Amino acid sequence: MTFTRKTILLSCLLFVLHLAQAQTTYLHCGRVLTITDDKPMDQVTLIVEGNKILRLEKGYLKPPVGAAIVDLRAYTVMPGLIDCHVHFEFELSRNSYGEKYTENESDIAFRSIGFARKTLEAGFTTVRDLGGSGVNTTLRNAIRRGWVSGPRIISAGKALSITGGHGDPTNGGHWHLFDPPGPELGVADGPDECRAAVREQVKRGADCIKVCATGGVLSLARDGRLPHYSEDELQVIVSTARDLGVDVAAHAHGDEGIRRAVEAGVVSIEHGTFMSDTTMDAMIRHHTWYVPTLTAGWAVSDSAEFAAGFFPEMVRVKAMGIGPKIQETMGRAYQKGVNIAFGTDAGVFPHGKNYLEFQYMANAGMKNEDILRSATINAATLLRLDQEIGTLEAGKTADIIAVPGNPLQDIKVMGQVAWVMQSGKVVKSL
Repeated sequence: MTFTRKTILLSCLLFVLHLAQAQTTYLHCGRVLTITDDKPMDQVTLIVEGNKILRLEKGYLKPPVGAAIVDLRAYTVMPGLIDCHVHFEFELSRNSYGEKYTENESDIAFRSIGFARKTLEAGFTTVRDLGGSGVNTTLRNAIRRGWVSGPRIISAGKALSITGGHGDPTNGGHWHLFDPPGPELGVADGPDECRAAVREQVKRGADCIKVCATGGVLSLARDGRLPHYSEDELQVIVSTARDLGVDVAAHAHGDEGIRRAVEAGVVSIEHGTFMSDTTMDAMIRHHTWYVPTLTAGWAVSDSAEFAAGFFPEMVRVKAMGIGPKIQETMGRAYQKGVNIAFGTDAGVFPHGKNYLEFQYMANAGMKNEDILRSATINAATLLRLDQEIGTLEAGKTADIIAVPGNPLQDIKVMGQVAWVMQSGKVVKSL
């Protein structure tokens, strides 16, 4: 038999197409929390085809020839988790305040890969990275291309800040070491610069915008809670972002800055430490999401109180008592009915320990089923990804995790994620 060049090429193409056929996987699940229903389903077969959930069936179905099978009969299976507030570019330590003088972007990039992998293995298949130097956006691209392993990233690029505000990268440095930063680096004063700063971040690939509407705890600036942007500046930031098809998240601790951000139309308030009941009412009216970041609050409080010399004195004073205050605020917000989405501020504490937030939310009085919704469908809705992820149902992306026990009864099992699938690929095996 004679093989022509055309025949050989056709045979190779058919072989490649055969390999590219969607893999079918049968998951035999002891218990399933779809999140579409508060009642768990027992003894379920969840069928994944390619990167999508094909269907869920009662009982343990026998897979067809060629299909893979995963035995999760001893586990509770639920959607991949979503953290709406992380920072993959750093991890707080005693050395953090000197790193801007010693670490290059390439150093930060290589380190961030490990942080992303830890987060994925903890069951968080999607995150929103709310501010870095731009490495966060590059890491997002590398994960999308399959170069490295990590969660799906919604990146804010560089956070927007007033001169000397929480996001000004030159705070605490000698004046002669840095040129004054401008809108291209996220430092913007006045409506025109704010408009330019939003456009610049979107040009650089940001999926959303983060604005520092008040002072912050960890920055080398004395103010931690006063408002930093005026109403007209915030309105310009939000309207410009909307024109470009992205949302705005607001870092905000003090009540006045939170109120201004809510009235301007931001999609979420991050931290919200000193938020009043009146401002919570405004959030309900405007359908603004609240991302409390309790773990970060407790982490900085504990370091300020118990780890001598961990923070510069300016930061230590601001950090004292933040944890219990955020927890009290979140408890009030939950009782009022404010929309709450899961977010940790990981990087302020070690990456991969995002699960600590579940316990802190429970300590604040939140019911387990509502905590789980905050980290799945609520977070997906905030990120405008609820048609793709956040629940286990036919047609959704196959982001799936397994934990021992029943998180509806014991929320602590969320720190024991045993198996992770992202977009139909197993990234953590039993």
